[in-house]
Amino acid sequence: MAKIEALREQYEGLDRQVPILPQGRIDPGCLLAFDYEYEGRDAEVVIDSGEFTAVCPWTGLPDFGTLAISYAPAGLCLELKSLKYYLLSYTGVGIVQEHAANRILDDLVAACRPDRMTVSLDYNVRGGLHTVVTARYQKGR
Repeated sequence: MAKIEALREQYEGLDRQVPILPQGRIDPGCLLAFDYEYEGRDAEVVIDSGEFTAVCPWTGLPDFGTLAISYAPAGLCLELKSLKYYLLSYTGVGIVQEHAANRILDDLVAACRPDRMTVSLDYNVRGGLHTVVTARYQKGR
């Protein structure tokens, strides 16, 4: 019994204060766009990444997920290296899943002003719950 009690004390001592970075660390200023030479064509650009991560703003525990971006370019396309750096700026930032999808959508729309865009964050199961958040933009709405 003494070993179990000692293990319980060690286990309870594992709790750590994890640093949670503020949302001000997210860097939309690094996003670049380039001219789309086929303006007016009904084209769809699809980008996905299985490496999206941020943290829970209350516990600091990481949230991992797959990000999918789909957009119809108007006059500009997103530059992919800058998008990667933008997404990396979420690492360690405390943001709820529902807000992350909408924040990404707002920042990407501001960067390339598409005709339409959808951002979907499919998070890994955490605490037995699976969450997918989808945010949409349509020009003129």
